[in-house]
Parts: sequence; structure tokens; C-alpha cells
Amino acid sequence: MSPVLHIIFWVSVGLIVWTQVGYALALRLIVGLMGPEGEPAAGAGGEGPPAPAMPSVSLIIAAHNEQTVIAAKVANALDLAYPRADLHVIVACDGCTDATATEARRAGADLVLELPRGGKIRAQDAAVEQARGSIVAFSDANALWDRYALRALVAAFADRSVGYACGQVRFTKSAEATNATSQENVYWGYELRLRALESRVRSITAGNGAIYATRREAYMVVDPIMGHDLSFPFNMVKHGWRAVYVPSAVATEKMVPSIEGEFARKRRMMSHTWPIVLRGGLLAPRGYGLVYWLMIISHRALRYATPALHAIVLITSCVLVADGAGAVIRVLLWLQGAVLVASALGGFIRLRPLLIARHYVLSVSAIAVGLWDWLRQGTSAGWQAAEGTR
Repeated sequence: MSPVLHIIFWVSVGLIVWTQVGYALALRLIVGLMGPEGEPAAGAGGEGPPAPAMPSVSLIIAAHNEQTVIAAKVANALDLAYPRADLHVIVACDGCTDATATEARRAGADLVLELPRGGKIRAQDAAVEQARGSIVAFSDANALWDRYALRALVAAFADRSVGYACGQVRFTKSAEATNATSQENVYWGYELRLRALESRVRSITAGNGAIYATRREAYMVVDPIMGHDLSFPFNMVKHGWRAVYVPSAVATEKMVPSIEGEFARKRRMMSHTWPIVLRGGLLAPRGYGLVYWLMIISHRALRYATPALHAIVLITSCVLVADGAGAVIRVLLWLQGAVLVASALGGFIRLRPLLIARHYVLSVSAIAVGLWDWLRQGTSAGWQAAEGTR
């Protein structure tokens, strides 16, 4: 039996276990050694009086053909518990061919930009140029913020080292959703716990598009195919800022109503992610410091390498078992086969163990398929709403 194959097999298994489980345990241990978290900044959530000297905020909503939800979104923004004189609501219409602009104006948006189709990032860039707030906050047209979410988000900037802050997204089931979609909530809950730990240790390694903000001076213009969710946090660190998670800043969105729909969403998302990973500077350690670089490798690089690692484990375990490997490797090969079979059955039989397997297999597959999409046809700067989320 080849010792090299054994090494490749066990290293690949170890890396999968590390990125999926071990990294979280290591972060928890580090946070435990750091001691209790300090008191939150004044005004960081709750229903108390606003903190004094609250900074001016421009809340930017990029929208493409969102006439069915934009009025509710603008109304939600105007109802936030934030001084109205210090809140500037901007709707950036990205090549809209429907009544999005009309509905946004009717709902009371302070500024509506009607822009040629250039993609979400360029619409946001155009809005930032028109922004008058010292903080620029961003949201999606279908994301509704809790009334005190903006106060909580802005409070993070009381720390002068913070350049970027993102809040917590909670997914609600749409009318079309089935119990199959609850697996995404399990995954997302785990991801948010990781984000909270990363924020304590150094900075988060990714954000989300539904609720986040930057200092106006820290805002960066990036490649239009590279979304802010992944490109902003690590670039903030490279520029000397911290990127933090604010769990008390809550937004809600409808979840994609099926595991298969979630696969399609993740596939599109990964076609925007891979350019950032491979040519956008994510893996370049300069400006990170050792701790954050290890966080990027553990949570991002290895997570995106998971499809390749699984393929290596499957192939090497097959070869090793054929060559007379021991019981442990045989059991691991059997488990891999069982997960794949359970995933296939989960498409027809809606039992929780099968759905968990299906969600995991499709989520990992979306990483690889997103890479294939990008390499084969590139990535468009434009975006479309995920099915069932409006």
C-alpha cells in the first residue's frame, strides 16, 4: 500500500474536518482565552434613547426591476429609529425597465437615481458619489430591517478602527417554501456563530448584502463582478480597518423555497466569488497579519477547496480499499457512499437526514459548478433576484 496515498488521504480528510468543524472550535478556544466581551457601545440596539451625536447616514438600496417590493423597502427605511434629518435614503435603479423608480419616489425616497444597466456594484458606486452621510449603509430591496437595526449598525463605528460592519440576516419561509429549506437555516446559523467569533478575534472574513455599512472614507470601488460581501471585509483589513459583525442589527429576507433553488443561488454567488479568490487578492497575505491570514485560509480558501478535497478523499479511499486498506478507511468510504445515496434520495423522499445530506452535497457542488461557470463563460456584472425571494 502506497504511504503517499495514505498521506494524501488523511491530509485531505483533516483539512475538511478543520474547515468544517476544527476552525470553529479553535476560534471558540481563542475567544474563551480573551475573556468576556466588553460592554456594547451606547445606542447599540434596544429601545432606549438614541446615542448622542449620531453620524449622518446615507442608506443605499440598489435595485433592478423591483417594483413589487421597493415601496415597502423605502417605507421600512424611513421608519427606522434614526433621526430623520441624519438619514438620506437613496434608491439606485440599475437599468430598471419597470416602475421601480416611480414607486421609490412615491414611497418617499430622498434620491432616486435612474442608471444604465451596469450591475449592482456600479449602481452602488454611483449612489455613494451622491451620498452625503459620513456612513454609507447598504441593503437589498427585499430585505426589511428591524426598527433599531441602523442604530445598532452605526454604533459599531464608535470604534475608530472599524471601517466595515455587517448585521445579521434572518431568513423567513416564503409561502412556497417546504420543510426542505430549513437545512439552509441550520447552515446559516452556524455561519453566523463563526462570524461572531471571527469578529471578536480579529475581523470577519465575509459579510452579506442585506445589511452592512462602511465609513464613507473607507468605501472602495471594486471590480463590478466582485460583490462587496466577500471583497470588502478582507480589503478593509488590508487597508488598516477592522470588519466586524453586529448581531443586534437584524434584517429579514425570504429564503429560497427549495434546496435546488438554493443550489442555483449559491452557484451564481460562487461565479462571483472565484474571481475574488483567484485574482482579487483574497489569498495574498500582505496586510493581513498572521492571525487573519490563517482565518482566511481556514474559513475561505479551504471552504472553497472542499469539492476538490472531497474528490481526493473519494478517489484515494477507493484505491486504498482496493489495495486492502484497514477498517477505518473502509468505513469512511462506506460513509461517503451513504451520503451520496442519501443526497440522491433526498430529492424524492423528504426525510430530515436525507435532506441534510442533500443540502450538504449540493452546497459543496455549487462551489465547483460556480468555478466551472466562471472559467467557461465569465461572470456578468448584472444580477437577478433569486427565485421565490420576492
